[in-house]
Amino acid sequence: MNIESLPWAADAKCLHAEPDTFFPEKGGSTREAKRICTGCPVRDECLDYALANDERFGIWGGLSERERRKLKRLAS
Repeated sequence: MNIESLPWAADAKCLHAEPDTFFPEKGGSTREAKRICTGCPVRDECLDYALANDERFGIWGGLSERERRKLKRLAS
């Protein structure tokens, strides 16, 4: 992700968090990342980006990989 090409990313709350929080090991907790996303002013833009770019890892817009796949299936 290149912040210069994504102006909304400059306002993302995750910029102030440890990256590992948003990319936990398999089976690791996503709770802290989702908590941070809850109050993020660009959560919708982040989720839109992840869905449009088929991001397969990490928490984006408050959703895990599995949750994003399910959302895409329901939207189809």
